[in-house]
Amino acid sequence: MSTGRWRGVPLAVRCVVALAVLVFAYGTAVHVVQLLLPQFGPQLALPGWLTFYFTSLTLWDPLAALLLAARRVQGLVLGCAVLVTDAAANGYANYVLDPAAGVTPGRIGQAVITALAVGLVALTPWLAPWFARSAVQRH
Repeated sequence: MSTGRWRGVPLAVRCVVALAVLVFAYGTAVHVVQLLLPQFGPQLALPGWLTFYFTSLTLWDPLAALLLAARRVQGLVLGCAVLVTDAAANGYANYVLDPAAGVTPGRIGQAVITALAVGLVALTPWLAPWFARSAVQRH
C-alpha cells in the first residue's frame, strides 16, 4: 500500500484500511471454513434466512476487502454494511436463538464484530476523503 494508488495517503489511513482488509480476509476464511466443514459452524439450528445471510458473507467479505484495498469508496460502504449486519445477525443468533446463559464464545465473537462495526462506521468520515480523492486524481 505504499505506492501507486496509495501514494500520498497518510500512514494512519493506510494502517486502518490494511487492518480492515485483514478483518474481512479473516471473515472470509471463517465463513468458508464454516460452509465447507459444518462441524465448525454454528451449533444452533438457524432459520433459513440467517443461514443464507452467513453463507452470503463468503461473497461480501472478500468483495469488501478487495474494494478497500483498491481504495474504492464502495469498499467503505460495503464494509460498514457487512459489519453492521453481521453484528446484528450474530446478536440475533447468540441472544435470541441461543438458550445458553452468560458469556459464550459466540457472544464474545458478536461483541468483537460489534466493536469492529462501530470502529469502521466511526472512522468512515475520516477515511472517505482519502478514497474520494483517488477518483478525482484519475481524471
